[in-house]
Amino acid sequence: MGEELAGLIVKEQSGFYWVEAADGNVYMCELRGRLKEEAKTSDIAAIGDRASISTRREEGTDVLMGAIEALAPRHSVLSRAQRTSGKRGVGQAEREQVVIANADRALFVFAAAQPGPDLEILDRLLVAGEKSGIAELLIVLNKIDLDYPAAVDELMAGYEGIGYRVLRTSALRADGLAELKAALAGGISVMTGPSGVGKTSLLNRIQPGLGRQVKAVGRQSEEGVHTTRDSALIRLDGGGYIADTPGIRSINVWDIEPDELDAYFVDIAGQVLDCKFSNCTHTNEPDCAVQAAVERGAIAARRYRSYLELREELRDTYIIYNR
Repeated sequence: MGEELAGLIVKEQSGFYWVEAADGNVYMCELRGRLKEEAKTSDIAAIGDRASISTRREEGTDVLMGAIEALAPRHSVLSRAQRTSGKRGVGQAEREQVVIANADRALFVFAAAQPGPDLEILDRLLVAGEKSGIAELLIVLNKIDLDYPAAVDELMAGYEGIGYRVLRTSALRADGLAELKAALAGGISVMTGPSGVGKTSLLNRIQPGLGRQVKAVGRQSEEGVHTTRDSALIRLDGGGYIADTPGIRSINVWDIEPDELDAYFVDIAGQVLDCKFSNCTHTNEPDCAVQAAVERGAIAARRYRSYLELREELRDTYIIYNR
């Protein structure tokens, strides 16, 4: 047994964690037995976590090995619900899948065209982001060099109006890249969004070869049938780390009950205290301040529909899992 070190989990794959330790080395680690038991119901270790490890060397190799002995408390955690299979979840239909721990900012990337922005996914990501405790949530509208409907700019202006910062970029023309690089400087950032929106091109523009590094991590995930996902933090030349995630088709929010959802729609949350009933669902109750705000245009009708659809989905899920 070697020394004990503090470090940062910078990669995970198939139950192994690569920890960048205080001595400057990276150790390939497994969870200690007691932590493995806890990991059956939730990702207690993920990229971005701070860990204490014990180190060792494999006989006849130069591989630096270790075991994760303890994990520090998180200041933020971006999660989504994942259907369980086999022993994962210990009998529960869903378990928490941690996308990243301790991120300082999340960038949700969408394209202005080819494909156009999927606002349902964006709203779900923003809800997950608000739940996560991540300090800074940004929307990146990429491919602005393409012809796209003026309505897209109007929709993005709506998000800016409720407090979200929108960065408009073109990986092809380098529009907005200086602003994007400045936003990523220092700390830990995560970049996610649907497939085909140009994330890899943006990453390569931010730092030459960065997109290829991310793609290499993604290819590794195809090698093991038991791998649920691969994730890695990559150090930026300008300081800090960035995590890219695979393109997503949908996102199921984690650990939000239907009656809590209004708190995570920032435009709706500001109206809730003015509702007549403290347990108002904002669907059909009289004297509902949220419905009144929609009628007068203070809350966008599209955002309200997004809230209703997600609330109904959460309600159905809640009923099934709590019978």
